[in-house]
Amino acid sequence: MTTAPRDRTASIAEHALLDDVMAKLRQYRPVFHSEADLQHSFARVLWELAPEVHSRLEVPQRVAGRSAYLDLLCLGPESRTAIEFKYFTRSWTGTTGTPAEDYALKAHGATDLARLHFVRDIRRLERFCGRRDQNGLALMLTNEASLWTPPVPGRRHTRDHDFRIHHGRRLAGTLLWAEGTYEPNTCSLRGTYDLAWETYSEQSGAGGEFRYLAVCVGPSATGADDAGGA
Repeated sequence: MTTAPRDRTASIAEHALLDDVMAKLRQYRPVFHSEADLQHSFARVLWELAPEVHSRLEVPQRVAGRSAYLDLLCLGPESRTAIEFKYFTRSWTGTTGTPAEDYALKAHGATDLARLHFVRDIRRLERFCGRRDQNGLALMLTNEASLWTPPVPGRRHTRDHDFRIHHGRRLAGTLLWAEGTYEPNTCSLRGTYDLAWETYSEQSGAGGEFRYLAVCVGPSATGADDAGGA
């Protein structure tokens, strides 16, 4: 896999590095049963590495007069990190982990919607990080290779073309769904994000390769001012 730039010093509440959390997490939990399982396990490993950072699940956020829920808020002594998770799977069955567990993952199927929802997570984090002491992290873990694989050159554009999140892609500006024919899915990003997928775990059988994508959103004093975009 070729390398795309990524901020490997990305921190969680300035007390734990994302790479360290993922490295420890994969030792015991190479696969997860669900997105909630991933969230809980991530929070537990974070506490083991940085007990001074407190984790809160499903935290309500008030942005531009509207309510939304954040998957995980990490509270450090001087700073905070807002995290949104996505766990998108194709079918896979096997036994793995410490202690060993049986897994039977179902296929989610709609990869176009997986891309849309992940980009929306980034946009939500840009709003949530409207304070100087809070950064954001959008994290997707998947065994669906089409999400990290670049599209074949010359193929007809799909409706989610602007929302592609494959390795080496740069996300920025206004992203149109179906070339703008469905305006509710238009999403405008303030930042520019270079996407780099990382190996998470290798399991046996079809669908046994798991990778993750992490997008870091920096703090902004004006991040909560604008409610525009999906």
